[in-house]
Amino acid sequence: MKKVTPPLTDDVIEDLKAGDQVSFTGVIYTARDAAHKRLVDLLDKGEDLPFDINGAVIYYVGPSPAKPGQVVGSAGPTTSYRMDAYAPRLIKAGLKGMIGKGKRGKDVVDAMVRRKAVYFAAIGGAAALIARSIRKVEIIAYEDLGPEAVRRMEVEDFRVVVINDTSGADLYDIGQEKYRIA
Repeated sequence: MKKVTPPLTDDVIEDLKAGDQVSFTGVIYTARDAAHKRLVDLLDKGEDLPFDINGAVIYYVGPSPAKPGQVVGSAGPTTSYRMDAYAPRLIKAGLKGMIGKGKRGKDVVDAMVRRKAVYFAAIGGAAALIARSIRKVEIIAYEDLGPEAVRRMEVEDFRVVVINDTSGADLYDIGQEKYRIA
């Protein structure tokens, strides 16, 4: 298990390889497709984002409301391809990590290789378990989007797996190839 603290640097990113298990402790941000569109619109207008994107990690999640005494409700990953139209632009602006589930498109993988970024998968179906790693949550932008608002999350021992690394390796492809019949 590799222990990582955001914001991520090129040295940390280059050390991560497809298949590595990673534990995050520190600050990550949440955003889904509607928020991604707004973030890219801000970049296109030359305006500041609601958080420092340099070295940042975005978790593709729309957490459910917290029950009394909890910080957050279930917080499982959403399917990442819905952010593929926006991810290359955010990577170019300094985004270093993305957490979600499912395969990424070629343009996103190419941007990760070009700009040294990594894609991680959180375990789908383990939303309540994942929520135990979240220590603090605050909405920092787009409250009108409800669960899809941009949030600042403080996490401890938030576990993920590297799917795409800076070389372009893809754990999903590696896994399929391992069991392919010639």
